Amino acid sequence: MDFEHKLSETIALLHRIAAEYSPAVFANSFGAEDMVITHLLAKEKVGIDIFSLDTGRLPVETYTLMQEVAQAYPSHPIQVFFPNTAAVEQYVNQHGINAFYESVELRKSCCHVRKIEPLQRALKDKKAWVTGLRREQSPTRTDLGYQEFDAGNGLEKFNPLIEWTEKEVWAYIRAENIPYNKLHDQHVPSIGCAPCTRPIAMGEDVRAGRWWWENPENKECGLHVKKI
Repeated sequence: MDFEHKLSETIALLHRIAAEYSPAVFANSFGAEDMVITHLLAKEKVGIDIFSLDTGRLPVETYTLMQEVAQAYPSHPIQVFFPNTAAVEQYVNQHGINAFYESVELRKSCCHVRKIEPLQRALKDKKAWVTGLRREQSPTRTDLGYQEFDAGNGLEKFNPLIEWTEKEVWAYIRAENIPYNKLHDQHVPSIGCAPCTRPIAMGEDVRAGRWWWENPENKECGLHVKKI
């Protein structure tokens, strides 16, 4: 499938989501793919709201981009959800500020406090959510499709860029002059919390810099893990 066809299909899908699954929301974590979707929602005047999760541990470059996005796309303001303060305090006081390095269990607990619970609030009473997931990003994402039912959150989940390649994402960003996270210029293709993100080396998987101390087959925070 050529890129123009992919682009037109992506735009058509976004309009269909807005028409058939309102209220729908888009989860923006300010990576390259998410900036493509943000741009398309604004450019094509698609009625899908945008939210983001501020974990409290994001890189400074992500906060800088947040401000740029607010100025560049005033038609689609981003609602920010924060972790529950008491839950963060309990985790840190019980386990330590960087306990997520100690075990997968503690890392996933941190992700639950800082991401999963806020996500559940962001998705409450929504009929669908949109993500920037792509199939080639990770071994955990190879079986994803354009649409699936998210049993854990009880709504439809859409991945409009699932078939896009990394090259296509960046070609579109350059062509449309879309703002992007400057960490990408430092060989960081996948961006999460600052302590859990590092640059990758030549030939490494695009998500090798996320939780690099863990097994690649298990490296998800829980936002996109299927519940059966």
